[in-house]
Amino acid sequence: MEQQRNLIIAVVLSIAILFGFQYFLPSTKPPLPSSTQQAGQTSQSVAPSVPTKVVAPAPATRGAALSKSPRIRISTPRLEGSINLVGARLDDLTLTNYRETTAPDSPLVQLLSPDGTANPYFVDFGWQSVGHGEVKLPDEGTLWKTSDRALTFDHPVSLTWDNGQGLLFTRKFSVDANFMFTVTQSVTNHGAEPVVLDSFGRIDRGGKTPVQSNRLLHVGPIGVMNGTLHELSYSDLSADKQSDFKTLGGWFGLTDEYWLVSLIPEQNQPVNVSFARVAREKGDLYQVGFAVAGQALAPGASLTTTKRLFAGAKEVHLLDYYERYLGIPRFDRAIDFGWFYFLTKPIFLILDFFYRHIGNFGLAILLFTLCVKIVFFPLANRSYRSMSKMKLLQPEMAKLKERFGDDKARLNQEMMALYKRSGANPAAGCLPIVIQIPVFFSLYKVLSVTIEMRQAPFYGWIHDLSVPDPTSLLNLFGILPWPPPVDLPLIGFLSIGLWPLIMGITMFLQQKMTPTSPDPTQAKMMMALPVVFTFMLAHFPAGLVIYWAWNNTLSIAQQWLILRQVRVKQPVKA
Repeated sequence: MEQQRNLIIAVVLSIAILFGFQYFLPSTKPPLPSSTQQAGQTSQSVAPSVPTKVVAPAPATRGAALSKSPRIRISTPRLEGSINLVGARLDDLTLTNYRETTAPDSPLVQLLSPDGTANPYFVDFGWQSVGHGEVKLPDEGTLWKTSDRALTFDHPVSLTWDNGQGLLFTRKFSVDANFMFTVTQSVTNHGAEPVVLDSFGRIDRGGKTPVQSNRLLHVGPIGVMNGTLHELSYSDLSADKQSDFKTLGGWFGLTDEYWLVSLIPEQNQPVNVSFARVAREKGDLYQVGFAVAGQALAPGASLTTTKRLFAGAKEVHLLDYYERYLGIPRFDRAIDFGWFYFLTKPIFLILDFFYRHIGNFGLAILLFTLCVKIVFFPLANRSYRSMSKMKLLQPEMAKLKERFGDDKARLNQEMMALYKRSGANPAAGCLPIVIQIPVFFSLYKVLSVTIEMRQAPFYGWIHDLSVPDPTSLLNLFGILPWPPPVDLPLIGFLSIGLWPLIMGITMFLQQKMTPTSPDPTQAKMMMALPVVFTFMLAHFPAGLVIYWAWNNTLSIAQQWLILRQVRVKQPVKA
């Protein structure tokens, strides 16, 4: 039957689209630039570069590393940590609003960690004087002085260091009530000779190789240079190869699935940016940094630079706020909304709007699904009416096949005439599935990349909409305390959760309401689709499965009403 074949093709294409973006399409990363790539020009004959020499300390536990040097405490509504007075380095930061798992006693997320620990992750700021003579400058071993005790969102701290040669350095840290630090560096020349200084900022990360990007989500080096988003992988960086950019303003750093550490220079300033891997005897470091060309500092004069550092959770509204009020270009692209940005971000904003009014992202998904059904109601209505008409035409189509079965051209001609007389469209059955695919994939993206969806509960056994349903037959659908063994393929059918089963049942009921193909092979293929989708979606985020099950339920109700209107015999008994 023609519409059945079209429907099968639509389903196959839909699945191909869904998984093709994740596994088969080429990466959207731009080619790596050469070191001569230009974006704003600098007037200096020697371009500033990011210093890469980092001495690896002896391995230590996190507690031991923190206790080795004097520190200033960081305490804000959303951050806890400390600044290391040796090097004036920001290397200890914990997010107080986020835990590793949904368990109440789960550890808080530790974002930054001192060098020498298993997974060092830290940020340095400083000065250099490359090609301008020997000047004693503060480095990672410099002990800074301060009279402040703690950095809070309403109380900045100032550190000072005198090089003993007439230069007095000051470094001031401030932080807002969220995750944005402002670092103001000043140097005053009390000596008798002028000096030329370049300023820099640098992020270093080491330890075990961070999680690699996949086709759904970018993880690793990232930045917006000259208004263009650049996403590099950790494998792009090696000890003998680095990626250099010249840009006016922008931002650049390292991104995880939900967290970001990013350097942000003044937006009207030309900077040199580098992404590199620094080889060390006790563990290599992935490094992102930038340098700003300075100017001659005459005796008695002062020089001040201001930079920002974002270190925290990639919350959509927060990134939008910083983009809008701090002028950080395309800062929301730190969240990998993907190719369908024009669709994925609006879907998130709609879900978030509903959440702010009803307080549950699961209910927000149900309400969003209802809105989608309303938007596509006229199109789906025509499709379902056409499908009902196709069912009424089945006796006539059977007669045509008996008369012209040996003449395929004539049979197709007569069938097209029959469709035209009755107003039926054999391709209409594809539309309800095809029109949902972009929405389905975009919702999948939203559930996978936005931190707002991370650990967002629904009701009952769903404590996190962004991960698969934790129930299965093997744990008696959540009665027993252990999770389903998703890595055991021989008994994988036993690890399908309750929501995927509900989704499969609703899809089966919807399939039963669809006109049956007279071709037994096609009929069996169509009836197998609910089973295929149940297994396929079993390990997708629970929020996506709930969306699909609720969408099927609404489609069943809509189709049942239309079938009654056209007076077609009910295929599913009440």
